[in-house]
Amino acid sequence: MAKTNPGRFFEDYAVGQVIAHAVPRTVSGGERALYHALYPARHAIHSSDEFAERCGLNKSPIDDMAAFHLVFGKTVPDISLNAVANLGYAEGRWLKPVYPGDTLRSDSEVIGVKQNSNGKSGVVWVRTRGMNQWDEPVLEYVRWVMVRKRDPGAPAPRTVIPDLAEAVAPEALVIPEGLDFLQYDFGLAGESHRWADYEIGEKIDHVDAVTIEEAEHMLATRLWQNTAKVHFDATARPDGKRLIYGGHVISLARALSFNGLANAQMIVGLNAGAHANPCFAGDTVRAWSEVLDKAETPAPGVGAVRLRLVATKGAPFALRGEDGKYLPDALLDLDYWALMPM
Repeated sequence: MAKTNPGRFFEDYAVGQVIAHAVPRTVSGGERALYHALYPARHAIHSSDEFAERCGLNKSPIDDMAAFHLVFGKTVPDISLNAVANLGYAEGRWLKPVYPGDTLRSDSEVIGVKQNSNGKSGVVWVRTRGMNQWDEPVLEYVRWVMVRKRDPGAPAPRTVIPDLAEAVAPEALVIPEGLDFLQYDFGLAGESHRWADYEIGEKIDHVDAVTIEEAEHMLATRLWQNTAKVHFDATARPDGKRLIYGGHVISLARALSFNGLANAQMIVGLNAGAHANPCFAGDTVRAWSEVLDKAETPAPGVGAVRLRLVATKGAPFALRGEDGKYLPDALLDLDYWALMPM
C-alpha cells in the first residue's frame, strides 16, 4: 500500500467537500523576526508592543500577511499541490489578530468546480478558514486554483461557479477589539499622512525596489510550509525555472508600500487579487498603489481605506494594455482594505 501522497487532482474535488488541513502550527516571535528579515516590513503596529498597546491592542500581532501565508500554506498539500496556477482571491476578512503563542490550523470547503475546455485541467474554488487554539476564526477567504487532471479522459463534473462579492462591504469589516487611534503617534509610525489626506483615485509610487533572490523566496516558501511543486522543483515546469510563490510577491509589495502608506497599519479585507504574470528569481520588483475607496468605522479615530496594490517589473501606474489584458511586467494586482488613523 502506498504511503506517500501524490496530492489531489481536479477529479478528486466535489462541491460541498470539506477538507481539514494538517499540521497545526504555534506562532512564535521568531515568525515576526524572520518575516521582517525576508521583507522590508516596518509598519509600527506589527513592529512594537508599546506602539500596539498605545493603539488599544494587548501587544503587537504578527503581520497580517504573515497570518494569511500561515493559513494558506496549510491548504497547499490538499488544494494546490498539483496546481498549474493560483488564479485569484475574494471575500477575504481578517477576523482576529494573531499573536505569538497562538496555534493556527485551517480547513477548506469546495464551493465551485469547472473543467477547462482542453480537458487536461480545471478550476477549483475553495473557501478557507483559519482558526486559533480556541476554535475562533482568525481569517477567511475564497481562492480559485487551476488544477491538473489525473486522467484527461475522466468525465467533466457539473460546472458550479460561486457567486462572489465584488468587494467586502465596509460594514462587514471586522475591527480588532479595542483598536483606538486617538493617541496615535505619527512620528513613531514614520509618516504624517492620515485618512483625510488620501483622495479616491489618487495613485502613489512607492519608489523603492527589491531584486528577488532564490534563497529568499525558497526560505519564505518553506517558512509557510507551502509544498507546491512548482516552487521547489525546477523540473516541474517546462521552462526549468522555479516559480516564485505568489505570497512572497504579495508581502514584498506590501512592505514596499510603507513608503507612502506607512499609516495603512492593519489589513482587514481582501476584495480581489490576481497573480498577473509569473515571477522568477532575478526579477526586480517595484510597487504602486491606487486609492479605490474610503469608509469610516465605529472604532475611535480609525478609518478604512480600500487600496489597489500593484507589483511590477516595469514603470509605475501601468497595469493593463488597450486590449484589457495585464501588461507583461505586471506581477500582482491586489485589492484590499486597510485601517488608518483619521
